[in-house]
Amino acid sequence: MEKTERKSQTIVRWTLYCIGMVVLSLGIILNTKSCFGVTPIISTAYTASLIWKLNFGNACLVLYVILAAVEYILKGKNFRLYDLLQIPLAALMTRFFNIFAEYLPDASNIAGRIVCLALGITFTGLGAAMMVNCRLVPNPGDGIVQALADRIGKTMGFTKNCFDIGCVALAAAMGLFAEGQLVGLGVGTIAAMIGVGRVIALYNYLFQEKTTKAMGLEYKPVQRRQRVRAGESGAEILSAERE
Repeated sequence: MEKTERKSQTIVRWTLYCIGMVVLSLGIILNTKSCFGVTPIISTAYTASLIWKLNFGNACLVLYVILAAVEYILKGKNFRLYDLLQIPLAALMTRFFNIFAEYLPDASNIAGRIVCLALGITFTGLGAAMMVNCRLVPNPGDGIVQALADRIGKTMGFTKNCFDIGCVALAAAMGLFAEGQLVGLGVGTIAAMIGVGRVIALYNYLFQEKTTKAMGLEYKPVQRRQRVRAGESGAEILSAERE
């Protein structure tokens, strides 16, 4: 009986993880379709793809591999072979990027762009929360932020905010240098920086207890609720669940 229950919990865990990956990929592409600017973590790849006419999914794959390599350097002897699974995960995610980019149309008017942005932020937050709460393979964006936070001794929320600012600054510099203007950045980038964390917090508040128990993982309600009340970022909330 216990073996059957564990098997069922494992199935639920991997199912939620895979759904989260697809939802996150959809959210990222919807952000690009809004033409209001993309989420900070992929802003450099998106800007590069627009300037040099590169495939966006492939540009993101290169970015994720670089992030995984930097994570390896930061972790040093603490780097695990398990962490290398981030690279095939990135390869799979970026194929979803290409599929959604190919078949989803660009928004043709301001109302459609606003809807795309709202849905993009929502799906990005939902997908990120679902994946991280499963406590399986982190995507390279989360992995590099956690490695940086551990190295500098700061919270993941603070480190995530700094990392996002750095990504946006680099993307802005690329656009200004190559085109003389911002490329791929806009009000949507700012909205994503604020909104994604709030979606993560709302998802955790409504669904984390049920999904965590369904996966057979330990649930820490007091720590999570304290962080939500304190108004900490989505990344900070997620990091609490991995401690």
